[in-house]
Amino acid sequence: MHNILFILSAIVLFVGCSTKEQESLMQAYEKDKNYHMQLQKTEKIQLYDGQVTKAMLTATYLFEQSVDKNDTRDEVFIVGIYVEDDEGSLFNNKGYILTLNEVAPKSIKSLKENDPLLKEISFVSEWSQFYLVTFPHTSSKSFKLIFKSDMYGKGELHFAKVAKFTLTKTKKAF
Repeated sequence: MHNILFILSAIVLFVGCSTKEQESLMQAYEKDKNYHMQLQKTEKIQLYDGQVTKAMLTATYLFEQSVDKNDTRDEVFIVGIYVEDDEGSLFNNKGYILTLNEVAPKSIKSLKENDPLLKEISFVSEWSQFYLVTFPHTSSKSFKLIFKSDMYGKGELHFAKVAKFTLTKTKKAF
């Protein structure tokens, strides 16, 4: 009897205390919902020289699910690039290449630091340069965005049009 009374009291205490915090948490989440959705589609890679970061790339995949089975929209990313000791436009310099599954981009548009597209994106920093990069449509559900540098090597970012956990193979229980 004492155990049941203790358990019921604990449940009431937890439910009562969490409701106020849960409401404020949900309000904060709803306010920044788009930011959090974009954060799920953001990846980062760093290229090193020894143990020093020489180049860093963040990419946010701007993909919205569609009910159209024959969706042939282009693949669009917002890419932020930081390269140590580089002030110019990075893609105009020879030595930096960005590809999606080994395919070159259709267009690369430089974004200003006050561009509205950057308001909902994570990892926006004043020392990075941002670009809207468009690649041709790929029918693959998962793909690699590859950043190559002649000086620092290459890095791969993995993206998917579906939730990534649906692409992993699971072991079958016997």
